[in-house]
Amino acid sequence: MKIAVAGGTGTVGRHVAESLRRHGHEPVVLAKSTGFDLLTDAGLTAVLTGVHGVIDVVSTPTLSGAKSKRFFGTTTATLLKAETEAGVRHHVFLSIVNANRVSAGYYAGKALQEETVTAGSVPWTMLRATQFHEFAGQTLRRGSTGPVAMVPVMRTQPVSAREVAERLVELALGSPRGRVPDLGGPSEELLVDMVRAYARATHARTRVVQVRLPGRMGSAMRDGALLPARGADRGTQTFAEWIEHVGGQSHP
Repeated sequence: MKIAVAGGTGTVGRHVAESLRRHGHEPVVLAKSTGFDLLTDAGLTAVLTGVHGVIDVVSTPTLSGAKSKRFFGTTTATLLKAETEAGVRHHVFLSIVNANRVSAGYYAGKALQEETVTAGSVPWTMLRATQFHEFAGQTLRRGSTGPVAMVPVMRTQPVSAREVAERLVELALGSPRGRVPDLGGPSEELLVDMVRAYARATHARTRVVQVRLPGRMGSAMRDGALLPARGADRGTQTFAEWIEHVGGQSHP
């Protein structure tokens, strides 16, 4: 079975592609590195013809609400248009737990993505997940200025990107289900602790400083608004287990 993976070379996308191959299916990777720019529709309908479904895990490295909305608004509309023209009957996409409630910063784009897909004509399945374990490293890199990294106060329940990918593949191989139960990690963590652990594991000589972000986004991060509700599904790999693996790898 052919399944297209939008953003198939990213943090989750590469695991999605691996999982599809492991289960005997053919991933069609849609990424700039494979010749597809989802901000345009050039050649997309042709490559989606004969595809069973699409798994959308695209992302963009921005904290700007306006930029996030432009990115997700454009890529989602482009995908849905091409899927309609190609006759694709299942659109599976990854969102973030409570993105629609926060709807600020990066989450504003994810909220728009949800609205666009759910109002569209292509049958869909939506999985909302919490932040990934890899969020620690991403935060360290984005927040670093010289020897100091600024990390926002945040409560999170990180989940394995590989486990998220496995769930997305399982959903894509079935019938459209609308919104399915959220997926979070096994335990709550403070982001600053995660970033410090990542810095130690990778031998980064960085001083990690915790800061309070202003506005609705900062409040949501501090107050636990991005944590999964009771009854959400939970992954099994803890952040401590993941960071132990990171620490076992060689780093420059």
